[in-house]
Amino acid sequence: MNKKRNPLNLNPLQLKTLTLLQELAHLPEHATNGGEGRIMVSNLPAPHGDHFHVGPHAVHARDATGLSNPAVFAALERKGLIQSMYPIGAVLTADGIAYDTGLRETIFHGHHHH
Repeated sequence: MNKKRNPLNLNPLQLKTLTLLQELAHLPEHATNGGEGRIMVSNLPAPHGDHFHVGPHAVHARDATGLSNPAVFAALERKGLIQSMYPIGAVLTADGIAYDTGLRETIFHGHHHH
């Protein structure tokens, strides 16, 4: 049986935001162990110009508008993927960490500058 892509029916902005939070959860400057399989993500990056940096990647600012949208955080929380700490960050649940958004290759790009 095929696993359904996006089984929680997240909209594109929610998917992008979750993808960003998942990537930030791998970076020590943004992530703290939240216990019980959870990771607290804070110190959210700020765009400069039309992009911002997430570890070794550049991300278009247009792909990160959900990081400043309380409705996106509320929706991800309702679906059990995060515990919102909007506007300072979120705690990714084990389900949020494991959720396959399918967008990683789409929104993360190589650095354009340092």
